[in-house]
Amino acid sequence: MTETTRTSEATAVDPRELRNAFGQFATGVTVVTCRSADGTPHGATVNAFTAVSLDPPLAQVTLTRSSKAARYLEDAPFAINILSQEQLDVAWHFAGKSLPEEPAWALDGDVPVLTENKATLECRPWRVYDGGDHVIVIGEVHKLEVTNREPLLFFGGKFREIGPLSGSSHWHHCGDSLEAGWFSGADSFKPLLNA
Repeated sequence: MTETTRTSEATAVDPRELRNAFGQFATGVTVVTCRSADGTPHGATVNAFTAVSLDPPLAQVTLTRSSKAARYLEDAPFAINILSQEQLDVAWHFAGKSLPEEPAWALDGDVPVLTENKATLECRPWRVYDGGDHVIVIGEVHKLEVTNREPLLFFGGKFREIGPLSGSSHWHHCGDSLEAGWFSGADSFKPLLNA
């Protein structure tokens, strides 16, 4: 396939339909926090968050290229605040529907951090990549905190809460992980489906 063919196929996808398709993947909700050039705390609600690596410890967020946060994160530390159910107003605040009062911050560290999070990952800058109309920012996690609060979720363009457990067993590791032995030293494997 030529580069021209790939480009024309990509532009044939309706952006609204693509957004709706992306919205079928349930995610958590984060607020990425950092400081502006003058040191003012800043945050942006982001649901495009991904764990990247355990060694080194890396996490990724994807920000709209036109956002202030995308400019502030260039070679700067930041925090990924994974929101709890109690922080719905915080999610709206940093998405542009400001609250009468600013959400509670902890401002004593290298980077501003929100309070009452489900979890918090403080990151040093690692890499920034072009992501089309977004910027892909990868940070090296150097400090974290996890609480017992319930997470805030996002699905189909709406905020949600976590439901009951599905299934009866706990998932311990991925099927293609080293622990499962699918690829470590195996010269063949049995297909899951008969073709």
